Amino acid sequence: MSKNRHSLEIELNAILKASNDNIVITDGEGKVLKASPNCEDIYGCSRSYLIGKTVFELEKENIFTPSVSLRVLKERKEVQVMQKTLTGRVVMATGIPIFDDHKTLIRIISFSHDLTEIQKLREDYEHLQAKMKQYEFKIKELQEKQFGNEKMIINSKKMQKTWDLIHRVAKSDAAVLLLGESGVGKTAFAHALHDLSDRKNESFIEVNCGAIPENLFESEMFGYEAGAFTGASKKGKKGMIELANNGTLFLDEIGDLSLDNQVKLLQVLQSKKVARIGGNKMKQVNFRLAAATNQNLEQLVKEKKFRQDLYYRLNVVPITIPSLRERKEDIYQLIHHCLSKFNKKYQSRKSFHPTAIDALLKYDWPGNVRELENLIERLVITSETDIIYPGSLPFNEQSDHSRHTNWSELEHFDDRYLTLREALQAVEKNWLERACRQYKSTYEMAKYLGLSQSTVVRRLKKYHIR
Repeated sequence: MSKNRHSLEIELNAILKASNDNIVITDGEGKVLKASPNCEDIYGCSRSYLIGKTVFELEKENIFTPSVSLRVLKERKEVQVMQKTLTGRVVMATGIPIFDDHKTLIRIISFSHDLTEIQKLREDYEHLQAKMKQYEFKIKELQEKQFGNEKMIINSKKMQKTWDLIHRVAKSDAAVLLLGESGVGKTAFAHALHDLSDRKNESFIEVNCGAIPENLFESEMFGYEAGAFTGASKKGKKGMIELANNGTLFLDEIGDLSLDNQVKLLQVLQSKKVARIGGNKMKQVNFRLAAATNQNLEQLVKEKKFRQDLYYRLNVVPITIPSLRERKEDIYQLIHHCLSKFNKKYQSRKSFHPTAIDALLKYDWPGNVRELENLIERLVITSETDIIYPGSLPFNEQSDHSRHTNWSELEHFDDRYLTLREALQAVEKNWLERACRQYKSTYEMAKYLGLSQSTVVRRLKKYHIR
């Protein structure tokens, strides 16, 4: 018996020595009987100091803070606590009660696992998260200062080059002529030009030259005095040019301006003075001029449809905004930006199927950003399902499904004396039967056919396909 006890003692000491965790064993009264050699590293005191002391004493001395063994003594069940030791370590301590056959508490074994490194990593992570939040806030703040209300998507080199030029020009008062196809975002760049300038706190006055009737151009641009003409306001009215004083005057669609009105505008640009209709007093005006057109003004000058002197007044700093097909790198981000905006606007949760994204990326976008934005708004509103498939796209003939159609099958339809409608139904039924043979579910069929799952179900019922 003595020999067995000695062997058990050797084994227990070996376990205490080999364990990575600190182990402390007390009797049923909380007196320390054994402890691991590594207790000095964790608790800052030697094993010999602990042995013989009670957990009550050790807690008072702040060696066990709090003592897990003391908690076990009181609660008579397994307990787990976090301890902060004299050495500055963070320890997870677990206390386990040992009872004899009479349910008398005879031993308490506690395991203490050093979590200092984990705790430090956690603190570092939380600190990093806090820093990230600060950076996100600063980035958002900078973006709002830079971009105003417009969200600029700038990934492509061409757009970055254009944006850099806007930055350089913004601080000057030089006239800027924004060129580019319809829908590329010339108005957004005009706003950015104003927001980046020293005039950002003054008015930004936008005039669509193509939308103002020729006979109303003078009254709209120059304003009028009270009673200047029949129907005029009794108080008179400031013109667009006067309203733009100290700010920015943006003339959109400048190429649509008639020759007569071009002369009147040129006089103001040369003198920087304006007189209201019905008045004799010339008012000094100070504004930054920006103009935009999707027309070739040089060609219009050659055709005598646009004044050369006005063209040179406008064309101080020409900036061409690249079309969407010239900056393919921006399309993916633009899609998700527009999708997020319209999901929020219409309180929906629409998303694009990957094959629909592919089709959108391959499309040439002749209407540029405006076309993309309008299409996504329409899809968010009209899509039957939360997932938008290629079949919903108006240019779906470019999708893989339609390119792989076996058109040779249609050659035999005329031999069967089918109408066009009957022939189209036969093709549709053929595709549905083929999808049924290849795929196990209507969801897989929908993905293959570029339709919504509900549409597939309806058409299977229509053709009695099982």
